[in-house]
Amino acid sequence: QGMTRTCCVSIDVDPIPCYYRIHGLGPAPLDLRSRVLCAALPRFLDLLAEKDIKATFFIVAEDVDLSALGSHASAMRAVLRDVIAEGHEIASHSYSHPYELARLDSAQVYEEIGRAHELLSELVGSPLTGFRSPGYDLSSTILRALVDHEYRYDSSIFPAPGYYAAKAVVMAGLRVIGRASGAVMTNPRALTAPIEPYEPDIELPWQHGASGLLELPIAVTARSRTPVIGTNLLLAPAPLRRHWLASMATREFFNFELHGIDLCGAAEDGLPASLVARQPDLRVPLDRKVQALSQVLDEVAAHGFAFTTLDGYVRGR
Repeated sequence: QGMTRTCCVSIDVDPIPCYYRIHGLGPAPLDLRSRVLCAALPRFLDLLAEKDIKATFFIVAEDVDLSALGSHASAMRAVLRDVIAEGHEIASHSYSHPYELARLDSAQVYEEIGRAHELLSELVGSPLTGFRSPGYDLSSTILRALVDHEYRYDSSIFPAPGYYAAKAVVMAGLRVIGRASGAVMTNPRALTAPIEPYEPDIELPWQHGASGLLELPIAVTARSRTPVIGTNLLLAPAPLRRHWLASMATREFFNFELHGIDLCGAAEDGLPASLVARQPDLRVPLDRKVQALSQVLDEVAAHGFAFTTLDGYVRGR
């Protein structure tokens, strides 16, 4: 009773080439590069406007790099200008989304974070304050780079052992058939990290410390650490979805993570059968996913959560 509950909707806008890498499908056709951002984000914007919710969009900065992607980047910049104009937050998801970012050397990490920071801050018109690492993997080098760029928060920790185990099974299965995944396994120590916001240790990011920035873990349930994210909430039967949301209602902070591809439609967006066969959520009708997300947001509001961006949450603490 009387608890102030905050929900932050955060959306990872991973382009289609990321999913080709995960599933070992080889290089993605260039014409698919802008499909998630240009097709799915307007759907998110429509629904968020209907609910009067401001969200945080984690952007892969290469998508707005005119020197790298030319007209594709121009099209994606136009959509992101709409995102900014509607009062949503733009945050960094690195420059090129290397799944192995936490394992790269210091120069490579600083290049990925610094280049993304420069491009996205220029687009927004002010310095970025938030970051999410590709593949939820975090390292002391990444944290140092974020501190050096004066970020307020990181939101990379995903302490979900079940997700980790399922990912390991999928990656092993791909190896068996000779199609290695481009994803990497997260440092297992992150699975024991706090599930509530905390200030991480620079050397041990999954522990409390004094790094000077805030870690905002992606939502999991308190006991089983089951992920409470878009992939689960949009595809699960309604009773199970309500159970997970009721669990989150006992908490003060709900970092509700989605992906741009959550509102992609296989037919509507012309996605190849080879990708649809590997990506289960693409086999669910788009209208069903939009309806499910609308219901989830209504249920979260009914539990007494107020919505804000991740930066807004950090500023308000």
